[in-house]
Amino acid sequence: MSWLGALFILTACTWTGFEIAKKLTERPRQLRQLKVALQSFEAEIMYGMSPLAEASEKISKQLPVPVSYLFKYFSDYLKNGERNAQKAWTKSLEETWPYTAMGVQEKEVMLQFGSTLGKHEKMQQQKHIRLAMVHLEKEEAEAKEKQNRYEKMSKTLGFLAGLLLIILFL
Repeated sequence: MSWLGALFILTACTWTGFEIAKKLTERPRQLRQLKVALQSFEAEIMYGMSPLAEASEKISKQLPVPVSYLFKYFSDYLKNGERNAQKAWTKSLEETWPYTAMGVQEKEVMLQFGSTLGKHEKMQQQKHIRLAMVHLEKEEAEAKEKQNRYEKMSKTLGFLAGLLLIILFL
């Protein structure tokens, strides 16, 4: 019976380490997806002449989950009567952010971007989109560095923490 408990502890700790590593891996990938989404958003606004709700819905269909949810919910809020684009963007960010691997810095960039939605003419809006992309590129570089530094370590520490707990319980 004690071997079964030890195996359970080791498995749980190792799994925890792998989940932490997964989040470190997902963050740069999701940041790239968000940058691609903003590029598509820029193209839709500048050249497609699409309204925000329509452009967001098109973009949400091109992206994988959970990043697609941000644009889908934004589109839904706008279509369901929300007149203020900033409020709709903030609501969609608050609703979808817990499902992403992204951090507080990226959320702040996206909130600042959302505060400009629908308030400027096309050329000014394009500048705000590009500014958000520059900030996201910086965050992506930091996320890649963090992934390279801590991914393998978190997997190893999960396993070693499990071994330590087993030794302590013996």
